[in-house]
Amino acid sequence: MIHTFFEIKQQLLTACFHFVENKHKTISNSISSNKNDLFSETKSSAGDKHETGRAMIQLEMEKAGQQLAEVNLMQEVLNKIIVGKTSEIVCLGSLVKTNKATYFLAISVGKVVVKQQDYYVVSAQSPIGKQLLGKTVGDLIPFNQAIIVEIL
Repeated sequence: MIHTFFEIKQQLLTACFHFVENKHKTISNSISSNKNDLFSETKSSAGDKHETGRAMIQLEMEKAGQQLAEVNLMQEVLNKIIVGKTSEIVCLGSLVKTNKATYFLAISVGKVVVKQQDYYVVSAQSPIGKQLLGKTVGDLIPFNQAIIVEIL
């Protein structure tokens, strides 16, 4: 059975949302764990060792907070994608077939398999994403010397 580009793009977008959701859960669990560690560190320790432990936990929480902000930005990017939209020029949400690989311009997820077919989900800010943006059918992509065959 031949799958329409709409179905493929929808499945790729769904995979992106799952990726973001899993990252969000992991980071939220880390923040929660760090809060618990900070609380127990406050209750049980004293002296320089205590201060070092608290500082390390607070650094981990700051790092997790930055990661959470990045995940929220990814979510915003995904919310802008309209799977039914097509364009003759590569843009956010485009499914780009080259003579070497097929790319979905969204967020950096990596390889996603849909119906036994490999797709590379890349961010517009990634090196390959930057080379794809604004291109049209027939253009050469310097990254792997690929030629754009189709834009969906």
